[in-house]
Amino acid sequence: MHQNYYFLRQLAPRLHEEIRGKRFMEAFSQEKDEIIMVFAEARGKLNYYKPFFIKASLRSDFASLTFPDQFDRARRNSVDLFTDLYDQPVTGVKSYLNERALGIELEGGDTLVFKLFGNRSNIIHFDTTGQAVDLFNNKLVADQQIQLSQLTRPLDQTFEAYEQQGGRHEALYPTFGKEVNAYLKEQLADLAEPRERWTVIQQVVHELESPTGYYLTILNYTPFLSLLPMGEIRDTYTDPLEALNRFYYAHVRMSNIEREKGEMVRLLRKRIQQTERYLENNFQKLIELEEGGRNEQMGHILMANLHLVPERAERVELYDFYRDQPITIKLKKDLTPQKNAEMYYRKAKNEKIELAKLQESSEAREQELQQLRAHLEAIEGIEQLRELRAYIKKHGLKQTTNAPVQGDLFKKVEYQGYTILVGRNAKNNDLLTRQYAYKEDLWLHARDVSGSHVVIKYQAGKNFPAPVIERAAQLAAWYSRRRTDTLCPVIVTPKKFVRKPKGLAEGAVIVDKEEVVLVEPRGE
Repeated sequence: MHQNYYFLRQLAPRLHEEIRGKRFMEAFSQEKDEIIMVFAEARGKLNYYKPFFIKASLRSDFASLTFPDQFDRARRNSVDLFTDLYDQPVTGVKSYLNERALGIELEGGDTLVFKLFGNRSNIIHFDTTGQAVDLFNNKLVADQQIQLSQLTRPLDQTFEAYEQQGGRHEALYPTFGKEVNAYLKEQLADLAEPRERWTVIQQVVHELESPTGYYLTILNYTPFLSLLPMGEIRDTYTDPLEALNRFYYAHVRMSNIEREKGEMVRLLRKRIQQTERYLENNFQKLIELEEGGRNEQMGHILMANLHLVPERAERVELYDFYRDQPITIKLKKDLTPQKNAEMYYRKAKNEKIELAKLQESSEAREQELQQLRAHLEAIEGIEQLRELRAYIKKHGLKQTTNAPVQGDLFKKVEYQGYTILVGRNAKNNDLLTRQYAYKEDLWLHARDVSGSHVVIKYQAGKNFPAPVIERAAQLAAWYSRRRTDTLCPVIVTPKKFVRKPKGLAEGAVIVDKEEVVLVEPRGE
């Protein structure tokens, strides 16, 4: 929560007390993802007079501000930053409404903004017009398009808006974050009436806006700074500067076993949550198919009453001998009664295929869920780093992410220890299939429509697990023209059965042997 809007809302006025009236003396970096800013009342011959230091560590895996009492700059490997702003007095420090950002306003009208967006954290220099003119991390090129006015986000957070959102507070309070939402989930578990739930939500908002303390806690074996009493509370502070310093040093001192164990526990819990959500969605679809699976019966009723169906009719009322009552059946007026019956039979056949695939997929996911829970229980009981790493390696539980790797030729997804590559365009598809895929790899593509080529890299001596194939098929469906379909047929075949004769357009191939799976399109 150290980057949460509600914490920054407390941090801004405290920083304002410390540096308002001081001058921005210098900013420098000695490490790629770290910057030091120095504010002081005046320059001395050797040192600054009453200096205040802000250290921003903005690594992709961890970003935080700290406020060291002293910082000695190295003579070598040090780079000056934001030099155009040196010697300008600070007029104020502010947070931005419903945003994870902190701004230091200077007398000349420029603003230095700490954009604290997790692994996309950055420092942006905005000029007097509110345009971004300089970045600390130039690789985050999208930050150049941010305007200062965009950092303030007014939201309708009334009870009426809550009701309009169907009781989903997440839409009204995107600033809560997953930890606060998890805390609220427990608080709201036994409440059904909207007004009661809203009262609890407002109580939590009040605690966040006016905290009684700042809690250094342990969540998932990892230090966590919270405005709410959650997790294993180690210390409580009244000063947000001290709390942030203590949190940062606790994170730095965290042992390897705590860090790696915490990462794996978080990963497994995330996988368990995703699998439970998937099974819940599958269950609802199965119910809908079983309850609405009357297409075959419609076909039988039509075939038994062909002589009663008028030509070019769009609907007809017939006797339903399954339920002993009249039934209205929709028709396509351009088809004969028999062809309409065949259409219903075809729909029934597709429903049966979909039902079988959903049941098969659910069974595989149930087994996966049991395995994940067993892994979580085992890892939570491990106390030795060597034992932890051996367990992770043995069971293929590597830290994975679904985010595309920037700068790579293809979108790259790691899933359950397998690498899945996704082509970005037609030319890129050719490159993936012809040069980067080997005959043992598994090749996937949405059937009968244009889309990305997808490849699962082969691992010697292992069969491709069903959940991995399903995940790759979901990506193939998502990156195709069938993205908006409920279910998408996807070709699955070893790469050796895919060829590209001369003369075919970019991205076009011929598949000599294939299997087809039905999946729900799902991206990263």
